[in-house]
Amino acid sequence: MSRIEAPSDQAPREQAAGNLTDRLLAGLPAEAVLTDPDITASYAHDMASFCPAGAPAVVVLPRTVEQVQHVMRTATELRVPVVPQGARTGLSGGANATDGCIVLSLTRMDRILEISPVDRIAVVEPGVVNAALSRAVGEHGLYYPPDPSSWETCTIGGNIGTASGGLCCVKYGVTAEYVLGLDVVLADGRLMSTGRRTAKGVAGYDLTRLFVGSEGSLGIVVRAVLALKPKPPRQLVLAAEFASAADACAAVCRIMEGGHVPSLLELMDRTTVKAVNDLARMGLPETTEALLLAAFDTPDPAADLAAVGALCEAAGATQVVPAEDAAESELLLQARRLSLTALEAVKGTTMIDDVCVPRSKLAAMLDGVERIAAKYDLTIGVCAHAGDGNTHPTVCFDAREPDESRRARESFDEIMSLGLELGGTITGEHGVGVLKKEWLAREIGPVGVEMQRAVKQAFDPLGILNPGKLF
Repeated sequence: MSRIEAPSDQAPREQAAGNLTDRLLAGLPAEAVLTDPDITASYAHDMASFCPAGAPAVVVLPRTVEQVQHVMRTATELRVPVVPQGARTGLSGGANATDGCIVLSLTRMDRILEISPVDRIAVVEPGVVNAALSRAVGEHGLYYPPDPSSWETCTIGGNIGTASGGLCCVKYGVTAEYVLGLDVVLADGRLMSTGRRTAKGVAGYDLTRLFVGSEGSLGIVVRAVLALKPKPPRQLVLAAEFASAADACAAVCRIMEGGHVPSLLELMDRTTVKAVNDLARMGLPETTEALLLAAFDTPDPAADLAAVGALCEAAGATQVVPAEDAAESELLLQARRLSLTALEAVKGTTMIDDVCVPRSKLAAMLDGVERIAAKYDLTIGVCAHAGDGNTHPTVCFDAREPDESRRARESFDEIMSLGLELGGTITGEHGVGVLKKEWLAREIGPVGVEMQRAVKQAFDPLGILNPGKLF
């Protein structure tokens, strides 16, 4: 973990912290600067396991762009690291504090500044909650597609930082495809605008895309121009049961090869189905080895579901049940959204992998995870955005047991190695953070690391923005 130079004794440390606080208060209201150690400790980390976190010197909650600029100018002058945060729902330690840092929480910058049905854009601040934006644009007949499982709590700024996805990725794509332009406060406090609000534009390097997925390591996003789509018809969902994960994956391949465009294509293995039932009494079929959920939001979703149902049966589905109405469809989607929470309840702690593989390798990925679970004598449930090959193998373990914790970490690494062997990537939507730094280097190689560090140096020459993340 990156650290600033520690003063040699307690008195200089307190003096340095006091000087930092005084400088911040010169441009911020008192209620925006938190120094109580009990409070600042609660901002130290996100939801990831096995990720070290330091003790922040101060937590700042700005409401304006000018206040963010003041924070960054102060940090640059004093050479203090800054860790940007949203709702801290991340799963890779990307929002974890470093010792002596300023935690810059953007949750109070939560205004939707504009919704334009003509231009089909929304202009928002980073602290806007994903679900709040979705509901607001829905009132205008519009749709913001990216919908992470944590959409009721995660923020748009955090979604941009990790380039997050969601259940609808197979048809509508991920966050990066909806970010048209950004206002970004740079490390030295300057404000830069990137991108556009027009339907197209290719003026210069695509710096907007560069910031999406950069995990707060290049600048602080303070405003985003987001593309919207017309609100689609309400989707209907089909559930198909399979006697093996391989058959379910074969059905996925048949659906995609057949040219179908489902709005959702999700997979839950037996372990995940049981965990959801145990948590929420959903009544899902526990006799199945894999449950595949397919949805369509087309003008005639029943016809599309019938066609996909036939493909599932041809691939070996033991039962295919289309939802009769929107309420039944929503119940099935709720079961899928509960997957990660339910798996955490199995043992109390989870490590959630985020390996994305080519669709043609999906069966090999699930088969490999099953072997790894047996090898390490662990419960590992898998839910997946099957339509785009993004799997979430979730290692369940008791963090109070040292040996079980060791096995959990080793199994996690072996799963990532398997994903790379299958031609995949170590993260489809959760980001690198602290958890996957070593694996990023393995995936992109030494030249790739060198070039990424050069980009970081150009934007953040002092290395104060979210240090210790990515590489």
